[in-house]
Amino acid sequence: MATTNGIALKKSNLKPASDETTLKGLLGTEQVKNRFEELLGKKAPGFVSSLLAVVHNNKLLAKAEPKTVISAGAMAAALDLPINQNLGFAYIVPYGNQAQFQMGYKGYIQLAMRTGQYKNINADVVYEGEIKNVNRFTGEFEFGERTSDTVVGYMAYFKLTNGFEKYLYMTLEEMQAHAKRYSKNYKGGTDKWGLTDFHTMAIKTVLKRLLSKYGILSIEMMNGPQLSTALQNDGGVIKDEGDHFDADFEGETVDVTPGDEVPDFVDPDTGEIVNNEDMFKE
Repeated sequence: MATTNGIALKKSNLKPASDETTLKGLLGTEQVKNRFEELLGKKAPGFVSSLLAVVHNNKLLAKAEPKTVISAGAMAAALDLPINQNLGFAYIVPYGNQAQFQMGYKGYIQLAMRTGQYKNINADVVYEGEIKNVNRFTGEFEFGERTSDTVVGYMAYFKLTNGFEKYLYMTLEEMQAHAKRYSKNYKGGTDKWGLTDFHTMAIKTVLKRLLSKYGILSIEMMNGPQLSTALQNDGGVIKDEGDHFDADFEGETVDVTPGDEVPDFVDPDTGEIVNNEDMFKE
């Protein structure tokens, strides 16, 4: 027994909490390190550092179960997409005490281009005057010049290397109706989340719908499984089964936009999701 100035010091019997209960501890285990190396090779250390940074910068995500954060990260790693939310390719966001994986519209464009089947693909807002007429039978559009800064809808487009091309257009009113249908909390307008947030989520919605309905998703083409996997798992709490991923879509999910540390539709006291991405899924 050691002493200091005659005072006996007893060795504490308290054991520190298992390091494997923390995110950093789990990321340091051989099993998790091997998993990310399997998915990313030499890029694994950089990705893990990025994952830690994302969690560090989001107080609600820091409270999520570490295993769900790692599984969401593994999903992004399997798709080889960065999770820096300022880039807009993929996100890991808090949902109560769990973490969800979410795609950004830029991530969908990236995965589509990797297949080698898409010559061009894009999605954006449509301003007043830019669409003069739509042939509802052929799906052909007559385009015009922008006449104001008023957003009237959202357009997604792709052209395949074989020449096939497809547009999908949703008016602002259609997108708002879509939101009302899928969100209990949506009351109308675009200022519920802010114009930038609404437009960004709407762009993703129209692009995701276009790819789901008309895109080439064959698992036989180069990187085809990545695109179909993204569509299947977007917005879910991920379970990494090693040879495949499962996504739990129970409850409500929330979409994010670049630059948002904590979306303003998350209750800062409880971590409860107030609004959800269900309004923007097919």
